[in-house]
Amino acid sequence: MELGGVYLDIFQAIVLGLIQGLTEFFPVSSSGHLVIFQQLLGIKESGITFEVMVHFGTLLSVICVFWQDIVRIAKGFWHEKQERHFVLMLLLGIIPTGLMGVFLNDFLVSFYENPLTTAFMLLITGILLFTLTRLTPGRKNELTMTVADALLISVAQGIAIIPGISRSGSTITAALWRGLDRETAVRFSFLVSIPVILGATVLELKEFAVSGFSGLNSSIWWGTAAAFVGGIFAIRTFVKFLQKGKFHYFAYYCWFAGVVTILYNLLAN
Repeated sequence: MELGGVYLDIFQAIVLGLIQGLTEFFPVSSSGHLVIFQQLLGIKESGITFEVMVHFGTLLSVICVFWQDIVRIAKGFWHEKQERHFVLMLLLGIIPTGLMGVFLNDFLVSFYENPLTTAFMLLITGILLFTLTRLTPGRKNELTMTVADALLISVAQGIAIIPGISRSGSTITAALWRGLDRETAVRFSFLVSIPVILGATVLELKEFAVSGFSGLNSSIWWGTAAAFVGGIFAIRTFVKFLQKGKFHYFAYYCWFAGVVTILYNLLAN
């Protein structure tokens, strides 16, 4: 597959798709891992068509796993106070992230150019995740979470634009810091990712319109399918780890990945 002067074969597309799907929802930073693996595979850019489609694959995985919650909220919106309140919180949770994406995008995206920066951000993500083992979940739920909770979680989500900072890790950490119970923290983190991933995909569509659908060959479809399957596996596995309070395993992984990336870049230079 030739995209923007970069050749992606089916193997590379599946690898990058799996990395996107798994790390989009594991608290280990999808953007950070894509930077690292593109460097390892010798790919400077995977191409806008590929990026749009793997984002679409991860979006479908969230909808698939949380379909029952989405239906419940939609059905109860008009006659259940809890559902209306939670929808309002989700809408508020989009605003800071969206504003940060619009006004700070160029600054935050500049971090993508340096794998070493990504590695150091992974070390920071590891520290954030390790703090979760010391946090006692609160009692706030869909009905009792506040405007401040939604806005602060959204700010944490916006910061995760920086490669190496995990979106799910930072949002769930912020949610638990704010006193949400584990179930609500997980549900809010993943459901609020739907408009965020959708928004990122729409922004990419501006460039996608230039190349059109001509780039939609088998490699892209394999990558999209890999992102979808990887996303479903990551969400379900991540929730089980969270319920068992085993976040520290992800912290160890982030530290390991960060240190290995730092050493690789120092030795390579």
